[in-house]
Amino acid sequence: MLEQLLIFTRGGLILWTCKELGNALKGSPIDTLIRSCLLEERSGEVSFNYEAYTLKWTFHNDLGLVFVAVYQRILHLLYVDDLLNMVKESFSEVYDPKRMSYDDFEETFRQLRKEAEARGEELRKSKQVGKGLGSVKKQGQVAKSGLDGGSKQSNGESGGGSKKDDGDGDKGKVGSLMMMMTNGNHANDSDKTDDFVNGKENTTDNVVVDPSKLLKLRSKGVRGRGGVRKIDSIGNKSSKVTAVEPPKKATKKNRVWDDAAPKQVKLDFTDSVGENGNGNEEHVDIVAADQGESMMDKEEVFSSDGESEGDDDDDDEARSDEKPEAKKKGWFSSVFQSITGKANLERTDLEPALKALKERLMTKNVAEEIAEKLCESVEASLEGKKLASFTRISSTVQGAMEEALIRILTPRRSIDIMRDVHAAKEQRRPYVVVFVGVNGVGKSTNLAKVAYWLQQHKVSVMMAACDTFRSGAVEQLRTHARRLQIPIFEKGYEKDPAVVAKEAIQEATRNGSDVVLVDTAGRMQDNEPLMRALSKLINLNKPDLVLFVGEALVGNDAVDQLSKFNQKLSDLSNTGTTRLIDGILLTKFDTIDDKVGAALSMVYISGAPVMFVGCGQSYTDLKKLNVKAIVKTLLK
Repeated sequence: MLEQLLIFTRGGLILWTCKELGNALKGSPIDTLIRSCLLEERSGEVSFNYEAYTLKWTFHNDLGLVFVAVYQRILHLLYVDDLLNMVKESFSEVYDPKRMSYDDFEETFRQLRKEAEARGEELRKSKQVGKGLGSVKKQGQVAKSGLDGGSKQSNGESGGGSKKDDGDGDKGKVGSLMMMMTNGNHANDSDKTDDFVNGKENTTDNVVVDPSKLLKLRSKGVRGRGGVRKIDSIGNKSSKVTAVEPPKKATKKNRVWDDAAPKQVKLDFTDSVGENGNGNEEHVDIVAADQGESMMDKEEVFSSDGESEGDDDDDDEARSDEKPEAKKKGWFSSVFQSITGKANLERTDLEPALKALKERLMTKNVAEEIAEKLCESVEASLEGKKLASFTRISSTVQGAMEEALIRILTPRRSIDIMRDVHAAKEQRRPYVVVFVGVNGVGKSTNLAKVAYWLQQHKVSVMMAACDTFRSGAVEQLRTHARRLQIPIFEKGYEKDPAVVAKEAIQEATRNGSDVVLVDTAGRMQDNEPLMRALSKLINLNKPDLVLFVGEALVGNDAVDQLSKFNQKLSDLSNTGTTRLIDGILLTKFDTIDDKVGAALSMVYISGAPVMFVGCGQSYTDLKKLNVKAIVKTLLK
């Protein structure tokens, strides 16, 4: 049963709701649809599920209207899509932008609903009849195949036992030969089959084969119909082929110029200070003088408009080179259409431009699934919209995609960490950040970069070595702490990381530290024990920020990593409020050139913003994400 149907504008003004239905919806499915689907560029999807409801929608892009139908998820209503299209067509005829009330549309909707339900009932019955005919047809095919198999078998047996020289007898002989060959009794019967093909008389004497002769032939090396081939065994004395051992690879030796012992080169360039430094202000100034100012506090200047015009010209030339047949449409017709504009954009008009745009996004390392969903969303937002004069379809599609990408990558909440740190300081508690991610993405290194940036803003930081799984993880973090003169809390290896993090937060509260940066072990998204330990750490300590550290090099795997991390944290949560990933730290951004699609894939699949971007190996190489630069690179 249909629960509700409503019509509203893209600005959020509700024009009409069905009073006849009038069912009170549990929760807020419409608000969730707008917030989680329509604003997230997922409008190209077929439906949206919210608790016990399923929502379907359609757009009238030319008028800027949205039509939404809500029904119970357990019901498979076949008429909802038809009903939405019929309501859209009927309502667009009576729509007036100055009009606010449409009470007279109630009777029209009642008739449309009856018509749609009747169509759905016919479709359901036709499907049931089709299923019944399909099952009967399948049973008939099975019975027919069984009868054919039995007749073939009986014919083969009678032909094999016959001694006549006619065609049936010959077929039986060939059948018996094939049966003997499949049973493993291979014989050199090429001459016999040749005689049969040439039409020579074959008797039963040619068919009878002595098993002892077959064994002798096999021992001599006869195989199949291709002739005789001798098989040399391993212990055969006549075989003179000896195995040649591959030459051993010569190892390179260090050259020694004299008898003096080689000098040991010092590899540890860190300062000889205590492991648990208090981080006095003098040493902070020294480190800042050596490393420089963090890139987080620098404004990034992007390219000028002139470059974008040049890029557009290059794209136009490339597009004209790729599709020369598009010019066959005619010069006058194309100019006339660009001046007058197209009546309404159809799906067939948008498909070529969207296909080229999808391929371009995938070459920039955007996951295929994400690129396809984005193109579907842009298509849904443009279909039925009137094309303006002096504009091309490709530029219209690119403009819509640019707006969608900016909307996705722009954070929808505040990511000002310094403000949150000061708010936690007023509450006399430390601000806790947990770094999570897969193996080898650079969690410890980028944790040190964040610590260095916080130090420059006169914030006292403590590190917590909660990677008690990987060998050398505590020593690595201890080295960063010694270089930055930051206190570190550690308990060694093979300890419960959740308990270590809790004790570190208690220690930071006693010492008056402002921020606690928790380093965790790298884990693959399918590793159940380590994911359970991570969920326990987050649920027990309730950090203020959970940062997912991911590589900018990944493509399709970014979707799998983030979705499974969020899924595991949700499934393994034992508290009422589920805690998911709050932000993303993108590493190795300096190694990807223009392949910046991982940022888009991660934000789209998780809804979490990119808060930091690692772009080098020093402590200063940490910056903010430039949304306009990313969008321009993706569409270039």
